[in-house]
Amino acid sequence: MKLTTEEFLENTEICPVIAAVNKWEAVEKCGSVDCKMVNVLFGDICTIADIVKELKKMEKIVFVHVDLITGFASKEICVDFIQKYTEADGIISTKPFLIKRANELGLFTIQRFFMIDFITYANVVKHVRVTNPNVVELLPAGLSKVIRYLCAEIDRPVIAGGLILDKDDVIGALSAGAIAISTTNQEIWRD
Repeated sequence: MKLTTEEFLENTEICPVIAAVNKWEAVEKCGSVDCKMVNVLFGDICTIADIVKELKKMEKIVFVHVDLITGFASKEICVDFIQKYTEADGIISTKPFLIKRANELGLFTIQRFFMIDFITYANVVKHVRVTNPNVVELLPAGLSKVIRYLCAEIDRPVIAGGLILDKDDVIGALSAGAIAISTTNQEIWRD
């Protein structure tokens, strides 16, 4: 059964920190933290199912960043692979056509945007209307003003990710309107 946006939001209320794992050691640590959701930022076509399976054993909600999986081409078939051969709840991608395909397959979708200038900002609003992701992730997380503006312009929950150095960064992003933060910083997972 597909994870709903409402269920996602309920989980962010329980714990607004999403663990982002970029190596096996980080996967293993997920079992001892309160984070309910995990973003998988590593792996390859041979290991991704095992990574997801390990996290599901820990009763985590799992999102695979398909752009970062070695052996996947930037093709819709990689989303089909995730849906057919893993237990992942959804995907993360910067690519609009992969978000659209995941929506067609019933996967939860997180569309990631790197905010570098005003043109990027304008494109976020445009792409969200076209691709219809469940959630939008903005990087870097320290852009409180941009988070606040974007939350007012798009009808989607916003996650802030990247460059989370300390608890102040978490509080700043959440205060600006983000519903959660995503970080590989394991110290934040514990706070």
